[in-house]
Amino acid sequence: MVATSNLSAETRQSVGKGKSRTLRREGRIPAIIYGNKIEPLAISINERDLNAELRKEGFFNRLCDLEIDKESIRVLPQEISLHPVTDKAEHIDFLRVSENTKVTIEVPVKFENEEECPGIKKGGILNIVRYNIEVSCPASNIPELFIIDLTGLELGDSIRFSDIKDISEGVSPTITDRDFIIASVVAPAALTSEEETTEDEEGDEETTEGETSSSEDKPAEENEKKEE
Repeated sequence: MVATSNLSAETRQSVGKGKSRTLRREGRIPAIIYGNKIEPLAISINERDLNAELRKEGFFNRLCDLEIDKESIRVLPQEISLHPVTDKAEHIDFLRVSENTKVTIEVPVKFENEEECPGIKKGGILNIVRYNIEVSCPASNIPELFIIDLTGLELGDSIRFSDIKDISEGVSPTITDRDFIIASVVAPAALTSEEETTEDEEGDEETTEGETSSSEDKPAEENEKKEE
């Protein structure tokens, strides 16, 4: 079952930059609730209460019950605006959800039992391809995280999405055309080789683009000579 949190909120009678600044000086963060085919609702939340929730892991993967005027509204945090200098919250958007709401969300990946991985014991490195996996799922069944067990993995072994255990019902990756790699256990030399190959390919692309530009410029130069 998806984790939930609780916050108290108050409705805002007026909106605008001036009013928002006033709210922040009073220790409250302006916010808005939208979605579920209901008119957006402007609210404000106590800054200290919001910061306490933000410090908890997985805030944007956790449903929240907002208590507003003795009514509880279930929402999912969507986007937060931070001050460019202080990193303090300035505004937050919430998506109103119901049992039928389906969401697309990024779920963090956690790796466990590294000490039980023979490949790493032999000097291998865990090459992580995806730290988060985007999935589509019911709002009522959002995974808090995906746990990857490294026990028994040897050098050259890869972990794919199909290797994840205990995936909740209705949860599916947005990448559907392949069983994609999440991480692999590689030798340091193999990792260096992969990086060098990538750099070489990028260099070849740049060279090709340069040659194409030069050949395209020639007709223009010839035309200029003819005009002279």
